[in-house]
Amino acid sequence: MRPVLAVDPAEVELHAIRAQGPGGQNVNKVSSAVQLRFDIAASSLPEAVRLRLLALSDRRISGAGVLVIKAQSFRTQEANRDDAWRRLQELVNSVAEAPKARRPTRPTYGSRQRRLQGKAKRAEVKAGRGRIDG
Repeated sequence: MRPVLAVDPAEVELHAIRAQGPGGQNVNKVSSAVQLRFDIAASSLPEAVRLRLLALSDRRISGAGVLVIKAQSFRTQEANRDDAWRRLQELVNSVAEAPKARRPTRPTYGSRQRRLQGKAKRAEVKAGRGRIDG
């Protein structure tokens, strides 16, 4: 079970903006899209979670460490606001748990033997392609 970290609403800026794409006159008149801005470095999240968030190679995270999520899938501002919050929470929860450290292992004896047998068989095939001395 993943730990759930709650993002403090006071640390998030929400702005209503006009949506892009088709929609007729409604797109030109109504600011139904939502832009969510979350400053990762200044947040109250645990230090390890903040570092893992900043280490993500996500184009939504600026060089200054501000996460910008734009939600414009729905026709209403409320639905887009909920969608932006859900996406922020999913991103934070994805890095909430530390990744499991990989323990390097060595190849088994049998796998080494199979590899060497395959190499020997291939070498034998290639050796048979040489010139034939008569």
